[in-house]
Amino acid sequence: MEVSVSFLCNIDPKITISTLNNSNADYIHFDIMDGKFVKNKFLDIASLKEYLKLSTKKNDLHLMCKRPLKYFKQIKNYPITYFTIHYEIPFLKQTIKYLKKNNVKIGLAINPDTDIKKVFPLLKDLDLVLIMSVYPGASGQKFIEDSKTKVNELKEEIKKQKLITKISVDGGINDTNYHKLKNADILTSSSFVLKNLNNINLLKNN
Repeated sequence: MEVSVSFLCNIDPKITISTLNNSNADYIHFDIMDGKFVKNKFLDIASLKEYLKLSTKKNDLHLMCKRPLKYFKQIKNYPITYFTIHYEIPFLKQTIKYLKKNNVKIGLAINPDTDIKKVFPLLKDLDLVLIMSVYPGASGQKFIEDSKTKVNELKEEIKKQKLITKISVDGGINDTNYHKLKNADILTSSSFVLKNLNNINLLKNN
């Protein structure tokens, strides 16, 4: 199991990035919010560029934005492993097509209310599916139990299509529910890990 750590709820991202650079986290997870797709706004492009330069980990970028390409065009030359957009945005297929032309590893996030089967026809074009186990836009929410069913159904479909698309789960993951997500490939956590970096090992050993 890989672990991606978000500093969404942290008050000093620079300190967090330095700490995570010296941890055994696999990714640093950057959440970008435009105040339109979700109510909150978080991380402008200038700050994101600064943080990406500080990170020595693989970078996992999650765009909770209606128009993710305007961000992509400004940061496409920065070290980003996964560039994750949302299923629920306008012009989804056109956006995926544009990203593919630019040789980006594409992630597709789905909100808790989105049927996982809607993603199945798109899997061949995706490197990652990010299942939101909380509603996007705020940290500290309770894990949505139905998320484990989505993970299992998605895993079966990936095997059926003989693909290597990774599954990531983001939101409310802690020591009471991580063991329910054994079919995931990446667990994304914020406060649970930042409060105690030893919890990275707990998640990795799922």
